[in-house]
Amino acid sequence: MADNPIHFGTSGWRAIIADQFTFANVRLAVTAIAQHVCDGGRSPVLLLGHDRRFLSEEFSRLASGILRGHGVGVLFADAPTPTPTLAYEILRRKTDGAINFTASHNPAEYHGLKFSAADGGPALPEVTQDIEARAAKLAQSGLGSAQSTTTHENPAPAELIDPRAPYLARLRELVRFPILREAKLNVVCDLLHGCAAGYLDRILAEEGIESSALRTDRDVLFDGHGPDVSEENLQPLSQAVRERKASVGLATDGDADRFGIIDSDGTFLAPNHILALVYDYLVESRGWRLGAARSVATTHLIDAVARFHGLPIHETPVGFKYIGEFIKQDVIALGGEESAGLTIRGHVPEKDGILAGLLVAEMVAARRASLAEQLKTLFKKVGKEYWPIRENLQLSDEVKARTVARLKEDIKVFEGRPVSSLDRTDGLQMIFADGSWVLLRLSGTEPLLRVYAEAATPQESRQLVADADKWIAA
Repeated sequence: MADNPIHFGTSGWRAIIADQFTFANVRLAVTAIAQHVCDGGRSPVLLLGHDRRFLSEEFSRLASGILRGHGVGVLFADAPTPTPTLAYEILRRKTDGAINFTASHNPAEYHGLKFSAADGGPALPEVTQDIEARAAKLAQSGLGSAQSTTTHENPAPAELIDPRAPYLARLRELVRFPILREAKLNVVCDLLHGCAAGYLDRILAEEGIESSALRTDRDVLFDGHGPDVSEENLQPLSQAVRERKASVGLATDGDADRFGIIDSDGTFLAPNHILALVYDYLVESRGWRLGAARSVATTHLIDAVARFHGLPIHETPVGFKYIGEFIKQDVIALGGEESAGLTIRGHVPEKDGILAGLLVAEMVAARRASLAEQLKTLFKKVGKEYWPIRENLQLSDEVKARTVARLKEDIKVFEGRPVSSLDRTDGLQMIFADGSWVLLRLSGTEPLLRVYAEAATPQESRQLVADADKWIAA
């Protein structure tokens, strides 16, 4: 059987343009999705969207023809569209799901495809595995080199839609904009040349919030850095916040599902800390007596907040699709991942970087305190500080194979530290007596080993990462 180039990670299929992400392989993936949604003789309808990357429009037009050729109704977003906007539109229109051509925060040489289910959340593993299996069969048949995958000579045309207005209307229901206006908040947005341009900046302007925006234009090279909401990439936002004496800086990644936050003094706030702050704020401001869901790689500060309020915590593997299940059940106030993903009760079971930024702005306005001050107060409230960090390691094939084997061992002592418990929810997490921990897991989308650690001081967290590096190299 021919090798299958279609592999879904924690959030869709991503690959380098002209290497694995080609028109031939997109043809395989979309045909497999068409077969999947048509299984059982239904007449499904899918939303189709794209981001601002190189060839996004061309890939989405190819997909439209393939889907329509298989009898799938297509609602084609008329402009680059954020992933959370498509998720909300799935629920609003009750479609059978959506395909979005995006590589999210990955560097410019990548492209990708996200498939969302009828519930608005990322497709679960059983779905993506079925799509992969279908793509493998298609590859074996030589379909990837074919010029057409249509089964109807004259497929129905796609219907163009503009999902922006309904989504912005939903944000107005979720965010208390009067609080922002009363506090006379001054906001700077950094859209990183991504899909949130015309969304985050627009709603702030329409709601009468003093604001300005950076990097709203299309740049398929993303300044040479990629549209990632990292501290390094947000230096222009940090500078703008200081120069304009803004209250807060808000950023979103390429498809606007992730957030980045800059405090009023230009300091970058770790997404982990933002998740815990927003959760605490939602419980207090909305009166939602509900727990939170977090991935195994996410800060235990969220657990401490839940304990303080007498609420439960739910742990999931890495991948927002698992957190989305709790949103659908309406049993959590907030779901979050350390990789800057957040959603809240009553919203989509998908990350929403635009909503996250607006909630942070509301929190700053309501509490009339900087984020650093709020974090200090939160640490005092829960009685302990939490300082999580993450490092990515490139491993040789030999070291990777050895590490995979060692992660299966029953580890009692880690670099001189007695291990209190092991958590294998996703990768291997070693938890120590003082509550500090280290997690080792292979990336689902990149050839990396991710090392996560959390302790009561930044120095202790860095030492845990150094110990992990030493352990892996041994």
